[in-house]
Amino acid sequence: MRYSKRRASNAGSDKCDGISMDSLITAAARALAVGDPLGALKRVALREDAPALALRGIAMAQLGDLVRAKTLMRRAARAFGPKEAVARARCIVAEAEIALVSRDLGWRPQALDAARATLEEHGDRVNAAHARHLEVRRLLLIGRLDEAERTLAKLDPAPFPPASRAAHELVVAGIAMRRLRIKQARAALVRAEVAAHAAGIPALTAEVQSAFLVLNTPAARLVARGEERLLLLEEVAAILESGALVVDACRYVVRDETRVVSLAKRPVLFVLARVLGEAWPGDASRGTLVARAFRAKVADESHRARLRVEAGRLRSVLRTLAHVSATQRGFALAPRRAREVVVLARPVEEEHAAVLAFLADGESWSSSALALALGTSQRTVQRALDSLAAAAKIQSFGRGRARRWMTPPMPGFTTTLLLPAPLPIG
Repeated sequence: MRYSKRRASNAGSDKCDGISMDSLITAAARALAVGDPLGALKRVALREDAPALALRGIAMAQLGDLVRAKTLMRRAARAFGPKEAVARARCIVAEAEIALVSRDLGWRPQALDAARATLEEHGDRVNAAHARHLEVRRLLLIGRLDEAERTLAKLDPAPFPPASRAAHELVVAGIAMRRLRIKQARAALVRAEVAAHAAGIPALTAEVQSAFLVLNTPAARLVARGEERLLLLEEVAAILESGALVVDACRYVVRDETRVVSLAKRPVLFVLARVLGEAWPGDASRGTLVARAFRAKVADESHRARLRVEAGRLRSVLRTLAHVSATQRGFALAPRRAREVVVLARPVEEEHAAVLAFLADGESWSSSALALALGTSQRTVQRALDSLAAAAKIQSFGRGRARRWMTPPMPGFTTTLLLPAPLPIG
């Protein structure tokens, strides 16, 4: 949950269900507001009352000890009495944010939804909206864009304080980037930047700046007529709107301006389509097609027979987009309406590129969360993680269910978490 310096400065006059906050709680809240979790801990580290437990949880989250932070928030939620429903609800929302940042996507959305309803019932619209934003961010992580958009549409950011408006615009930008609506994403980030500066929370400003970097980072690789070049998100959007026949190796689809054919569940057909797209306007040899699609070093008669069968299946699947015809050397792709054929590939490709793409956000992921986000089994993800770890491309910490995976931090850059969260008791 987010708060501004203005709210923290008024913390001394706030009450929670008739209980006034004492001076140490007020001082700890102000320390957290200016990004000083150690200063907050000095004031409440030895206290076991519910407000102090909540503040200690927020401080530990800011210091990056998410496991301890989650434990403290749960203790705080239990410590608040039955008449302190709002305080408990705020603790649940804070715990949900900690789970989201630690990429623990297995936490119960129902608990967050119930907490949000409690906050709305008691008039705490800001924290209720923050709970909604957390819900949308989770939906974004697992790729449920339509549901994320519907949920976000229920919120009007106009009456929110600056920090909440910045959070709202960041979510708007995130959805727009996934949809490749780059102008809309850029406009949302500009609004987020203005709101973040007004909020005066350094971590929030840094988050906005990080989102801007995504727009200026290579998002794909274009392969066309034997040449390759890296593309920004804006250029990817332009390619998709250019009228070309696009073999999209990022989403495993073949598309033109009017139609999209998914081959995500037919990997052999997609590999054939990609090889033919890379060879366009020429043809691809049978040897190349067999080697790429079937991973065979030498094409024997059985491979050639299988290639004819798979080429026939590809011809049937792509019949509305392109012709797949046999040539003397192999096979060729000819678009029906488009004048150009291009291939979009990931900027860096390797066997476990999808797993690396999620870990590239710098956060720590559990294998179960990765499996949920990728839509595959946890065992498949675990094999990929073990392979990447053996190659020293990722690292892990913790054991058992607490084990998390992340890419090694880059020298010269910090990855300290700063959760801009408000007092669960304010």
